[in-house]
Amino acid sequence: MNLIGTSEELQKTVDYLKREFEMKDLGKTKYCLGLQIEHSANGILVHQSTYTEKVLKRFGMDKAHPLSTPMVVRSLDTKKDPYRPKGDDEMVLGPEVPYLSAIGALLYLAQCTRPDISFSVNLLARYSSAPTWRHWTGIKHVLRYLRGTTDMGLFYSSELTNAQSIIGYADAGYLSDPHQGRSQTGMYLHVEELRSHGAQRNKH
Repeated sequence: MNLIGTSEELQKTVDYLKREFEMKDLGKTKYCLGLQIEHSANGILVHQSTYTEKVLKRFGMDKAHPLSTPMVVRSLDTKKDPYRPKGDDEMVLGPEVPYLSAIGALLYLAQCTRPDISFSVNLLARYSSAPTWRHWTGIKHVLRYLRGTTDMGLFYSSELTNAQSIIGYADAGYLSDPHQGRSQTGMYLHVEELRSHGAQRNKH
Protein backbone atom coordinates (compact mmCIF):
# COMPACT_ATOMS: atom_id res chain seq x y z
CA MET A 1 0.00 0.00 0.00
CA ASN A 2 1.30 3.44 -0.97
CA LEU A 3 0.31 6.46 1.14
CA ILE A 4 0.66 10.12 0.19
CA GLY A 5 0.45 13.09 2.55
CA THR A 6 2.35 15.23 5.03
CA SER A 7 4.74 13.60 7.51
CA GLU A 8 2.25 14.05 10.36
CA GLU A 9 -0.67 12.65 8.38
CA LEU A 10 1.37 9.67 7.22
CA GLN A 11 2.51 8.82 10.74
CA LYS A 12 -1.05 9.02 12.09
CA THR A 13 -2.31 6.79 9.28
CA VAL A 14 0.47 4.23 9.75
CA ASP A 15 -0.10 4.13 13.52
CA TYR A 16 -3.83 3.56 12.99
CA LEU A 17 -3.28 0.79 10.45
CA LYS A 18 -0.80 -0.95 12.75
CA ARG A 19 -3.40 -0.95 15.53
CA GLU A 20 -6.08 -2.41 13.27
CA PHE A 21 -4.02 -4.80 11.14
CA GLU A 22 -0.83 -6.78 11.23
CA MET A 23 1.45 -4.86 8.91
CA LYS A 24 5.05 -3.88 8.25
CA ASP A 25 6.18 -0.36 7.37
CA LEU A 26 8.61 -0.63 4.44
CA GLY A 27 9.37 3.09 4.41
CA LYS A 28 9.30 5.34 1.38
CA THR A 29 8.34 3.83 -1.97
CA LYS A 30 11.37 3.36 -4.20
CA TYR A 31 9.96 1.19 -6.99
CA CYS A 32 6.40 0.71 -8.27
CA LEU A 33 5.21 -0.75 -11.60
CA GLY A 34 8.40 0.13 -13.41
CA LEU A 35 8.65 3.58 -11.83
CA GLN A 36 11.83 4.33 -9.89
CA ILE A 37 11.34 6.94 -7.17
CA GLU A 38 14.33 8.78 -5.71
CA HIS A 39 13.76 10.97 -2.65
CA SER A 40 15.91 14.00 -1.86
CA ALA A 41 15.75 16.96 0.50
CA ASN A 42 14.22 19.25 -2.14
CA GLY A 43 11.88 16.89 -3.96
CA ILE A 44 11.22 13.55 -5.65
CA LEU A 45 12.64 12.30 -8.95
CA VAL A 46 10.52 9.74 -10.80
CA HIS A 47 12.14 7.93 -13.72
CA GLN A 48 12.06 4.59 -15.58
CA SER A 49 15.69 3.99 -16.47
CA THR A 50 15.59 0.25 -15.68
CA TYR A 51 12.31 -0.19 -17.58
CA THR A 52 13.72 1.77 -20.52
CA GLU A 53 16.80 -0.43 -20.67
CA LYS A 54 14.58 -3.53 -20.64
CA VAL A 55 12.51 -2.11 -23.51
CA LEU A 56 15.65 -1.37 -25.53
CA LYS A 57 16.95 -4.90 -24.99
CA ARG A 58 13.55 -6.42 -25.78
CA PHE A 59 13.51 -4.81 -29.22
CA GLY A 60 17.21 -5.31 -29.93
CA MET A 61 18.13 -1.63 -29.61
CA ASP A 62 20.26 -1.74 -26.45
CA LYS A 63 23.47 -1.44 -28.51
CA ALA A 64 22.12 1.07 -31.06
CA HIS A 65 23.75 4.44 -31.68
CA PRO A 66 21.78 7.08 -29.70
CA LEU A 67 20.03 10.02 -31.36
CA SER A 68 19.39 13.52 -30.00
CA THR A 69 15.74 13.86 -31.07
CA PRO A 70 12.73 11.50 -30.81
CA MET A 71 11.71 11.86 -34.47
CA VAL A 72 12.93 13.07 -37.85
CA VAL A 73 11.89 16.41 -39.31
CA ARG A 74 8.64 15.94 -41.21
CA SER A 75 8.10 17.25 -44.74
CA LEU A 76 5.32 19.69 -45.61
CA ASP A 77 4.94 17.68 -48.82
CA THR A 78 2.49 14.93 -47.80
CA LYS A 79 3.95 12.56 -50.40
CA LYS A 80 7.41 12.86 -48.84
CA ASP A 81 6.35 12.81 -45.19
CA PRO A 82 7.97 9.72 -43.60
CA TYR A 83 4.99 9.46 -41.24
CA ARG A 84 2.33 9.44 -43.95
CA PRO A 85 -0.26 6.63 -44.05
CA LYS A 86 0.43 3.40 -45.92
CA GLY A 87 0.65 3.83 -49.69
CA ASP A 88 -0.99 1.52 -52.23
CA ASP A 89 2.41 0.16 -53.24
CA GLU A 90 3.53 -0.59 -49.68
CA MET A 91 3.22 -3.81 -47.68
CA VAL A 92 1.79 -3.97 -44.18
CA LEU A 93 4.24 -5.31 -41.60
CA GLY A 94 3.81 -8.96 -40.72
CA PRO A 95 3.30 -10.37 -37.21
CA GLU A 96 7.03 -11.07 -36.94
CA VAL A 97 7.62 -7.32 -36.52
CA PRO A 98 6.53 -6.37 -32.95
CA TYR A 99 5.04 -3.00 -33.90
CA LEU A 100 2.07 -3.09 -31.51
CA SER A 101 4.21 -4.34 -28.63
CA ALA A 102 6.66 -1.49 -29.18
CA ILE A 103 3.84 1.06 -29.30
CA GLY A 104 2.45 -0.26 -26.01
CA ALA A 105 5.82 -0.15 -24.26
CA LEU A 106 6.54 3.37 -25.52
CA LEU A 107 3.08 4.66 -24.61
CA TYR A 108 3.61 3.52 -21.01
CA LEU A 109 6.88 5.45 -20.90
CA ALA A 110 5.31 8.54 -22.46
CA GLN A 111 2.37 8.56 -20.05
CA CYS A 112 4.41 8.01 -16.88
CA THR A 113 7.74 9.86 -17.05
CA ARG A 114 8.66 10.71 -20.65
CA PRO A 115 6.32 13.37 -22.07
CA ASP A 116 9.14 14.30 -24.49
CA ILE A 117 8.27 11.26 -26.64
CA SER A 118 4.48 11.67 -26.42
CA PHE A 119 3.99 13.35 -29.79
CA SER A 120 6.21 10.91 -31.68
CA VAL A 121 4.69 7.80 -30.12
CA ASN A 122 1.09 8.95 -30.48
CA LEU A 123 1.74 9.85 -34.11
CA LEU A 124 3.16 6.38 -34.81
CA ALA A 125 0.29 4.77 -32.89
CA ARG A 126 -2.15 6.16 -35.48
CA TYR A 127 -0.83 3.60 -37.96
CA SER A 128 -1.13 0.55 -35.70
CA SER A 129 -3.74 -1.06 -37.97
CA ALA A 130 -1.55 -0.84 -41.09
CA PRO A 131 2.09 -0.10 -40.20
CA THR A 132 4.81 -0.15 -42.85
CA TRP A 133 8.59 -0.29 -42.72
CA ARG A 134 8.62 3.53 -42.67
CA HIS A 135 6.66 3.52 -39.43
CA TRP A 136 8.85 0.80 -37.94
CA THR A 137 11.87 2.98 -38.75
CA GLY A 138 10.11 5.73 -36.79
CA ILE A 139 9.74 3.36 -33.82
CA LYS A 140 13.45 2.56 -33.95
CA HIS A 141 14.23 6.29 -34.11
CA VAL A 142 12.35 6.81 -30.82
CA LEU A 143 14.17 3.84 -29.27
CA ARG A 144 17.53 5.24 -30.35
CA TYR A 145 16.58 8.55 -28.72
CA LEU A 146 15.75 6.69 -25.51
CA ARG A 147 19.09 4.90 -25.77
CA GLY A 148 20.82 8.21 -25.08
CA THR A 149 18.35 9.54 -22.50
CA THR A 150 17.61 6.55 -20.24
CA ASP A 151 18.18 8.57 -17.06
CA MET A 152 15.64 11.30 -17.81
CA GLY A 153 12.53 11.64 -15.64
CA LEU A 154 10.19 14.03 -13.84
CA PHE A 155 11.25 16.01 -10.76
CA TYR A 156 8.56 17.02 -8.28
CA SER A 157 9.94 19.88 -6.19
CA SER A 158 9.01 20.25 -2.53
CA GLU A 159 9.95 23.93 -2.56
CA LEU A 160 6.86 25.28 -4.33
CA THR A 161 4.94 28.04 -2.57
CA ASN A 162 1.25 28.92 -2.65
CA ALA A 163 2.14 32.02 -4.66
CA GLN A 164 3.36 29.87 -7.54
CA SER A 165 0.53 28.94 -9.87
CA ILE A 166 -0.06 26.62 -12.79
CA ILE A 167 0.51 28.27 -16.17
CA GLY A 168 -1.31 26.85 -19.17
CA TYR A 169 -1.40 27.43 -22.92
CA ALA A 170 -3.66 26.05 -25.64
CA ASP A 171 -3.72 26.19 -29.42
CA ALA A 172 -5.72 24.77 -32.31
CA GLY A 173 -5.17 24.42 -36.03
CA TYR A 174 -7.98 24.01 -38.55
CA LEU A 175 -7.29 21.05 -40.88
CA SER A 176 -3.71 20.96 -39.60
CA ASP A 177 -3.53 17.20 -40.14
CA PRO A 178 -2.75 17.12 -43.89
CA HIS A 179 -3.32 13.36 -44.24
CA GLN A 180 -6.75 13.08 -42.61
CA GLY A 181 -8.07 16.61 -43.16
CA ARG A 182 -8.75 17.12 -39.45
CA SER A 183 -8.10 19.96 -37.08
CA GLN A 184 -5.85 19.45 -34.07
CA THR A 185 -5.84 20.94 -30.60
CA GLY A 186 -3.07 20.97 -28.03
CA MET A 187 -2.41 22.13 -24.50
CA TYR A 188 0.64 22.80 -22.33
CA LEU A 189 0.75 23.15 -18.54
CA HIS A 190 3.66 23.69 -16.20
CA VAL A 191 4.44 24.39 -12.55
CA GLU A 192 8.08 25.36 -12.16
CA GLU A 193 10.14 22.55 -13.75
CA LEU A 194 7.29 20.03 -13.97
CA ARG A 195 5.43 20.08 -17.28
CA SER A 196 2.47 18.35 -18.87
CA HIS A 197 1.13 18.50 -22.39
CA GLY A 198 -1.28 16.78 -24.75
CA ALA A 199 -2.87 16.90 -28.16
CA GLN A 200 -6.04 15.68 -29.84
CA ARG A 201 -7.34 15.32 -33.38
CA ASN A 202 -10.93 16.33 -34.03
CA LYS A 203 -13.38 14.66 -36.40
CA HIS A 204 -15.26 16.66 -39.04
